[in-house]
Amino acid sequence: MPAKRGDTVRVHYTGTLRDGTEFDSSRGREPLEFTLGGGRVIAGFDSAVTGMQVGETRTVTIPAAEAYGERHEAMLLRVPRGQVPSNVEPRVGQQLQVGRGGDAVDVTVREVTPEHVVLDANHPLAGEDLTFALELVSCEPSEGGGEG
Repeated sequence: MPAKRGDTVRVHYTGTLRDGTEFDSSRGREPLEFTLGGGRVIAGFDSAVTGMQVGETRTVTIPAAEAYGERHEAMLLRVPRGQVPSNVEPRVGQQLQVGRGGDAVDVTVREVTPEHVVLDANHPLAGEDLTFALELVSCEPSEGGGEG
């Protein structure tokens, strides 16, 4: 039976960028388990697994719009160096969390000068088309035929 919305699936995957760089893989650990249509994975990944049979493999390329979206320049934050906590020595590429309205936002340091630090609040994979090699390991049908 093909995997459908509401089913709990377990999937092995390897994700690569356009240039072949691997950014994540479940190989060597437990498969990723999620409910199809449950919103836990990016939309394109969910769609790619829907309809697969247990044991089936497929490779799909998910456009940025169905993955982590496009990059937005408005999400680059130029912060005066004096506003960076004294116990933090920012380095380009460093991942930080910034408090905002009681919530923590993940950012990446993009530029450091004596005067300012540029923080990027875009997801690290925003703007990237993602290729996934998928293998459906198991599929447990939903109890009610769909999520409610």
